[in-house]
Amino acid sequence: MKKLTLAISLLATSTAALSAGRDTINVVGSSTVYPFSTVVAERFGKSTSFKTPKIESTGTGGGMKLFCAGVGIDTPDMSNASRRMKKSELEMCIKNGVSAVTEVLLGYDGIVIANSKKSKQVVVSRKELFLALAKEIPALDGSEKLVANPYKTWNEINPSLPATKIEVLGPPPTSGTRDAFAELVLEGGCKKFPWIKAMKKTNKKKYKNICHAVREDHVYIEAGENDNLIVQKLTANPNAFGVFGFSFLDQNSDTLQGSKVDGVAPTFEGISDGSYPVSRPLYFYVKKAHANNIPGILEFLKEFTSEAAMGEEGYLTDKGLIPLGEERLNKVRKSVLSLTELKL
Repeated sequence: MKKLTLAISLLATSTAALSAGRDTINVVGSSTVYPFSTVVAERFGKSTSFKTPKIESTGTGGGMKLFCAGVGIDTPDMSNASRRMKKSELEMCIKNGVSAVTEVLLGYDGIVIANSKKSKQVVVSRKELFLALAKEIPALDGSEKLVANPYKTWNEINPSLPATKIEVLGPPPTSGTRDAFAELVLEGGCKKFPWIKAMKKTNKKKYKNICHAVREDHVYIEAGENDNLIVQKLTANPNAFGVFGFSFLDQNSDTLQGSKVDGVAPTFEGISDGSYPVSRPLYFYVKKAHANNIPGILEFLKEFTSEAAMGEEGYLTDKGLIPLGEERLNKVRKSVLSLTELKL
């Protein structure tokens, strides 16, 4: 009974807050999705009578906290994400009165390990990246125990890698790119050790701690949620590497190059056909309560999911988005415009 009373109270408060009105759409979240949202927002503002939506780059995790804080004009309408919303985040939304959320699959992106074109292109495996960046690694004597990561230079791991200090600029823990990098790259290399891989069945928590923990001795440098800042630093330091979405590499291909991971270069085609091993889906999320009350949201969703934007020849592909394909896009568009509620 108390839960029902609380839910009714939250709904009444939310409805009252929305009725006060706001005429600008507010979007938070992923720095990777930020460029895509921004270009759609700019076109939307110029081609309609609605104001240009406000897009903020807060990181996926930070965006989810803001998005799920409640319903009302002082909370965001949408949140961008470079990974899927977690069950715990949806539960947080519901607890705070955000009872109906619509999920939008935007397209696909690759995570790149890039460096300046002033240096050679590197060919590196996920196992080598794990050995370079993990907090603890298997002992060098081959025994089944862990030691603090001793590696200082790339060629200590593999003589074919550069004889330079390991220095990688990347996103912080609040970033969806960091989550995806840990899962796709670090864990991908970690499980190459059979005794660690076997641990996933017996002690999943310990397995994840080993495979996802990044070293904290200034070898991996958290560069905030601003991927453009990483790009600038790589241009200034040819020996450093950066971790960010393919779209940023695509937009800076005159100065930066992507490393080949497990022998495959990060290209539009390689991510699209799945041959590049470090790719992930991109999303954004919408509050159904806001979509029905904040002016322009339904029209913005229609523009975002249009053939002109998200289609195979859409303007978002010029920004580096890997499109869904016609059949998948039609399903997404139908789901979005009907504000289908997310169930995890």
